[in-house]
Amino acid sequence: MRAVRFIGVAMAAALAMSGCSGDGKAEQAAPSQSAPAGLDAFYSQRPDWKSCGGGFQCAKAQVPLDYAKPSGEKLGLALIRLPAQDESRRIGSLFTNPGGPGGSGVDFIRQAAGSFGTDLRKRFDIVGFDPRGVGASDPVRCNTGPQLDRFFAADSSPDDQREVDAFAAESKGFAVNCGAKAATELPHVGTADAARDIDVLRAALGDRKLTYYGASYGTYLGAFYAEQFPANVRALVLDGAVDPKESSTGLLVEQAKGFETAFRAFADDCVKSGRCPLGTSTDAALAKLTSFLAETDRKPLANTRDTRQVTEALAVMGIATALYLKEYWPLLRQALTQAIQKSDGTLLLSLADQMVERKSDGSYSNQTDANMAVNCVDKPNPPSAQEYGKAAAEAKKVAPRFGPFVVWGGLPCVYWPVQTKKQPAPITAKGAAPILVIGTLRDPATPYKWAQSLASQLSSGVLLTLDGDGHTAYLQGDPCITKATDTYLVTADPPKPGTVCR
Repeated sequence: MRAVRFIGVAMAAALAMSGCSGDGKAEQAAPSQSAPAGLDAFYSQRPDWKSCGGGFQCAKAQVPLDYAKPSGEKLGLALIRLPAQDESRRIGSLFTNPGGPGGSGVDFIRQAAGSFGTDLRKRFDIVGFDPRGVGASDPVRCNTGPQLDRFFAADSSPDDQREVDAFAAESKGFAVNCGAKAATELPHVGTADAARDIDVLRAALGDRKLTYYGASYGTYLGAFYAEQFPANVRALVLDGAVDPKESSTGLLVEQAKGFETAFRAFADDCVKSGRCPLGTSTDAALAKLTSFLAETDRKPLANTRDTRQVTEALAVMGIATALYLKEYWPLLRQALTQAIQKSDGTLLLSLADQMVERKSDGSYSNQTDANMAVNCVDKPNPPSAQEYGKAAAEAKKVAPRFGPFVVWGGLPCVYWPVQTKKQPAPITAKGAAPILVIGTLRDPATPYKWAQSLASQLSSGVLLTLDGDGHTAYLQGDPCITKATDTYLVTADPPKPGTVCR
């Protein structure tokens, strides 16, 4: 949550179920269209694939750091693929992005490739890549483990000016660290550049048009691709959609409402279990969570893993993590029981660490640094902490338990060394083939209304709905979602608009 505005679906991979789909028409790979001016060398490159274990192949591809200066500095993008099982019926590459921003597409494919539908694994190379600045693709690194520990534990629901100033100092430190350590990369890590990279990769892998599955932030990246290269779209699945026309703080307010909705669904389930540490009614559970967080703000919890205190911010992050996947709800019930009855925040801290990819040795992946780097350059940011405070106050009205944490988490962007003045706008991708947008009714991180909005913005958008819980839909294993999605990716024919899977 702090610095992780959208998160991928890697947690769901182990719980996913395979689906199946019909035959449909294949579109074999063919030589790509002419490369944009000055980019011939990038579009004509052919990655040198080598075995990297488990049936996977890995390679690197090059893209320009600055597309305005293609002969200048280059970046290396890490690639992985699971080759199609039926070469005689192979359609091409299925590119994927798990979200974030900052999620490793290479790690995602290692974990989740086997969870894609049977027909997809037979007929596509399942391809993952680390976007520029992420993972093994010349990663942006700004902060040490101890620095991130302090940032995540800091009070991000300030109650007075002293606490606002303290969190502003932590946020400014985050931004200053990035400016000092990644000044060259920061202007070029945004979504628009990452979308251009995808077109280079499409051509480099020999695909005439793009077939793509993007989850969470991966929908935003996919929509940007379609806007820039509508004629190159074959089939795009955008699962757990992000609304491109929302402002930076507008996204955070809506996301906070999503977590509030998801927690209410958890509370309903918790109460029905008969073993809920929050009370015997949903309203009582919500009130208990409010009082528990207030008490944790006054007196942080201990944990048995290390010397860190489990502050209110870490407790909220742990709760939010478990809301991403309904299968985690029993674990959340256990974590809250442990925290409320024994003042032990160990399980909540473990969940929080999972969200931000903190390792047992105290180090972090670069997910957090990359996430902030992308988010802060993609959209204009408020000019001051005071303006962020107004957005946080708005969020608290509509999402009293999650609003301040989600909104204040974006505060480093106020101090970011690279800013944009380009205002958010709808994405239409005029001329693109049909694009499938999937929304889950009680998605905590990407509210369903965003899927409705994106599908309506896209000139060829088709909305598919899961009446369910958890973040994103496809890897949850719902047979209806799996069949509709797989059929579309194989045939490029989308389901009937307005289809709802229950």
